[in-house]
Amino acid sequence: MKTGNYNSTFRHFIIFALAAIMTCIRQYAQETVNLGDYIGNMPFDMPHIQLPFFEDKSYNIIDFGASGDGQLLNTGAFAAAIQTCHANGGGRVIVPPGIWLTGPIRFMSSVNLHLEKGALIVFSRDHKDYPVIRNPVNKSYIVSPPIYGFGLENIAITGEGILDGSGETWRPVKKMKTTETQWKKLVESGGAVSSDGKMYWPTREAMEGETYLEELMNKDKKLLEAKDYEPARDYMRPYMVVFYQCSNVLFDGPTFRNSPKFVLYPTYCNDMVIRNIKVFNEWWAQNGDGIDLGGGKNIFVHNCLVSVGDDAICMKSSKSKNYHEDPALQNVVITGCEVYHGHGGFVIGSNTDGGMRNILVNNCSFVTTDVGLRFKSSRGRGGLVENIFVRDIYMKDIVREAILFNTYYDASVEDTAVIFDANEKTPRFQKFYISNILCYGASQAIKILGLPEMPVQDILFENITISAEAGVECREARHINITNMAVIPEKTPVYSLYNSSDFFMKGITCPVNTEIFMRLEGKQTANIRLSDSDLSHAKKIFDQGKEVNRNAVRME
Repeated sequence: MKTGNYNSTFRHFIIFALAAIMTCIRQYAQETVNLGDYIGNMPFDMPHIQLPFFEDKSYNIIDFGASGDGQLLNTGAFAAAIQTCHANGGGRVIVPPGIWLTGPIRFMSSVNLHLEKGALIVFSRDHKDYPVIRNPVNKSYIVSPPIYGFGLENIAITGEGILDGSGETWRPVKKMKTTETQWKKLVESGGAVSSDGKMYWPTREAMEGETYLEELMNKDKKLLEAKDYEPARDYMRPYMVVFYQCSNVLFDGPTFRNSPKFVLYPTYCNDMVIRNIKVFNEWWAQNGDGIDLGGGKNIFVHNCLVSVGDDAICMKSSKSKNYHEDPALQNVVITGCEVYHGHGGFVIGSNTDGGMRNILVNNCSFVTTDVGLRFKSSRGRGGLVENIFVRDIYMKDIVREAILFNTYYDASVEDTAVIFDANEKTPRFQKFYISNILCYGASQAIKILGLPEMPVQDILFENITISAEAGVECREARHINITNMAVIPEKTPVYSLYNSSDFFMKGITCPVNTEIFMRLEGKQTANIRLSDSDLSHAKKIFDQGKEVNRNAVRME
């Protein structure tokens, strides 16, 4: 054997071995999130979440021609930096202090967009900078979101900077949500006002976009191209951050604000962590949701602050032929978050037809939200939602209900009296475990509105104290277990049940000077059992309608 060939073979062996060892070290060193470190005992099995791994390489957008003066459009510089980072195996794309004006930023795998403290990304106010594109996953046409990516892995947005979506150029505004001075200023700024005078639109194209799209949909969709949708671009306002069917996703640190529509809307993403971020929209921002999870599994949301114009932290779930997990949303943990404005602090729905399972909300505070815990759906948009755990929630000055189940969302009053046949899109809320809830001030403590063909069922309330103007109202509810609950309403009855049955109540507090403790109505109301409860403060314990069986209630 020649010595030279031997040495060459040996060198190749060493190089191969070192590469294999480094790969193993990298995989071993990749950080995972163990939810037990944050929660303790989990109420359901959930794997550790694997965070994205990035090479130790940095690419500063300045080196790709970017200028942080707030004047130069840096769309090309962002694209070049991300492309180079991705092509070289990944790493961090650095956004240094400055004002960075840009059009849409399209992500690529293995990229961490890192905003240093003092960095402010401002998305263009010129809507022509946002082309109509085709979602490669479901083939629909959308307006390019300010930040987006499809089918990626190992992606992140991190740092202490700010991202501003210039949403005021996209969003319509309802007159009822403004002061007289604000409305006058909006109208004088340009744009258009609806014929009834109730809605302001930033442009006439936005106001007329819905009608244009309805006409467009009457044509052969196979012949439609991106350019056909451009006249409705202002109406088709995008979500601010959209990651679709991605894995190993991280949001950590930045502030997201002023979005055209929802702020964060990751959809069908697996192994995702959202932590230490702030999300802001004006309280009157139309469809200005904060963090919306549109399907996916193994998701952790931690230590986030949200104050927005619509639902704050919201779970959505729809079926997709391109995403085969069942249910479409599962294994979600939300902990240590604060909400200061929103239509709901924590929300499920309204679209739940993809199903949801195994969601835990823990140690969160909601102040001045419209609703505290909001669970909503409707016929035709529903599915099975179960194994939902909500505990250690602290609320103050809730505008409406502290806890709301509503399966008539967006339905007319007449629909509540109609019984339909249940099908796969009938809302099914069951197996909710709600415990350790404190609420100081609400319009109503708890409201449950189930369907005649599908009652809300198998709900546990435990260790709950709520002061409110009105008490607990349940319509079409079954198998409700209430333990150690003190509802202190300004007006009675404390509990009102209609067509509801199988209530097991233990350790119930009856406030002093209660006129009526419980009102019962509806032929289906039956099997109401109370034990270990002092109801002596009630002037009248039960007020039963004529259609309610006399033996519907039993004291034990």
